[in-house]
Amino acid sequence: MTTLDIKPSLITWAINRAGLDFQDFISKSPNVQKWINREKAPTIKQLEKFSEQTHIPFGYFFLDTPPEMELTFPFFRTQSGAGTHTSLEVFDTVCTMQRRQEWLKEYILTIGGEPLSFVGKFKDNSVGMVVESMRDVLNLPENWAMEFSTWQSALDTLTKKVEDSGIIVTFNGVVGNNTRRPIKVDECRGFVLTDEIVPFMFINNADSKSAQMFTIAHELAHIWIGETAGFDFRQLIPADDAIELFCDKVAAEFLVPEGLFNHCWGNPGLKNNFNALSRHFKVSELVIARRALDTEKISKSEFFEFYNQYINKERETKQSSGGGDFYLTTRKRISLKFASYINSAVKTGDILHRDAYKLTGLRGDTFYKFISDNFG
Repeated sequence: MTTLDIKPSLITWAINRAGLDFQDFISKSPNVQKWINREKAPTIKQLEKFSEQTHIPFGYFFLDTPPEMELTFPFFRTQSGAGTHTSLEVFDTVCTMQRRQEWLKEYILTIGGEPLSFVGKFKDNSVGMVVESMRDVLNLPENWAMEFSTWQSALDTLTKKVEDSGIIVTFNGVVGNNTRRPIKVDECRGFVLTDEIVPFMFINNADSKSAQMFTIAHELAHIWIGETAGFDFRQLIPADDAIELFCDKVAAEFLVPEGLFNHCWGNPGLKNNFNALSRHFKVSELVIARRALDTEKISKSEFFEFYNQYINKERETKQSSGGGDFYLTTRKRISLKFASYINSAVKTGDILHRDAYKLTGLRGDTFYKFISDNFG
């Protein structure tokens, strides 16, 4: 039986990089401890299984030293500032989005696409100018959301408007289609890959729907000032960083204009009534509470108390709703806009089927059914 000479340091690194409890893993996999002690060497099948368990590519185990598996852009954290280290779930998701962006950018340029004029148009110095430009590009008036019956409808429309402008928007709460690899909301609410040809926005679909609208607006601000970044946005509070604080202000003003908010707050029937203000502005009560905090109408302790109650209630509702339809979920995981480019490229022979499978995470009949259902 053929065995492989793998450096113990790579075995140890893989367990730790995967975010697994080292002692717990070793206790359940005694052979791995023997690999580390060089008492035994793994077979190909054993190493393949270990690769699957740690989500580390098989080929990495033949390197002399552990590779760098860190982000190439800042990931902002509310409590600890910026860094580049994330879980493999977030890292792998970023890599997937980067591969899609790289392919789509090349394809768009091939078919005559041009740079988007709004990407990086502003510096982080004028909230009003950025908000005005965002509304202009997305063709949304100041009170745009008020015309909808619910804030959920406003969220769907905002997403479509963003994609119509040339930005790809994806929603996913797991790595690819692997439900055993969830992306924790506490670690990642989203990230944005800014690019002048085709920016990509990722929103954690495991997050509450009420918070997703704010994440979208926040990521839009990043695109308008040309800054790629990720963030955990704990309790909807930005990291203590100039760029994050600026984008936060832009998002708040875009969703709930301060002038209109102050006017409504002065109405005795609306003051302190998050539910009524939510119905009026067509944003979630959570966004209203954040705006009240921004404008110093409530304290941080009051906001955090409301936030925790609201999120817990929404989480209970989500858990009782059961699972969703795979193909409907896939539309958001891939982005119909992105899928439409894949479909066109397949038809013209500009992409091989195997590459289309890799980029979408769909294969064979599943791929063709998805394409047929959405594009005929």
